[in-house]
Amino acid sequence: MPVTPMRITLVLTVLAAVVVVLTRVRLTRDGGEAAGRLSIPAQILNMHTASGLLALLTWGGFLYTCYAGKGLTILGYVGVLFWWSTTVAGLLILARWLPARGRHSSGPAADTWGEGPGLSALAHLGILVGSIIWTAFLVLGKLS
Repeated sequence: MPVTPMRITLVLTVLAAVVVVLTRVRLTRDGGEAAGRLSIPAQILNMHTASGLLALLTWGGFLYTCYAGKGLTILGYVGVLFWWSTTVAGLLILARWLPARGRHSSGPAADTWGEGPGLSALAHLGILVGSIIWTAFLVLGKLS
C-alpha cells in the first residue's frame, strides 16, 4: 500500500481528533485541575475544543468531497484555518508546563496520565506538524 498525501492526511486527521477529545477529557476531569505548573483558563480549553470540532467537520467534509472527486477547496481552506486556531489553543494549553517563578510557586502538579509534559508536548506539537503538512498539501493541490 503506497504512502500518498491523502493517506498521510487521513492518519494525521484521526490522530488530531484523538488529541482534541483527550485534551478536553483530561482538562475537565477533577474540576479542571490537570497536571502542570500553571492553570489554564476555561476559555482556552473551550476554544481548543470548539475549533477542533469545527476543524474536524469542515476538514472532514473537504476530505469527503475529495474522495467523491469534487474537492471543495474553500472547505479545505476553512478547515485548515480551524486547525490553525486549534493549534494555537493547544500550544497555549501546553504552556501550563512552563516554569512558574516567584516566591510562592510550587512544583508541577501530577496526575495519572503520565509524568511531566511529554504526552501533552507530543500531542500538541503533533497537531502543529499536522497543520503545517495539511496547509502544504492543500496549497500544493496534493489532496484534490
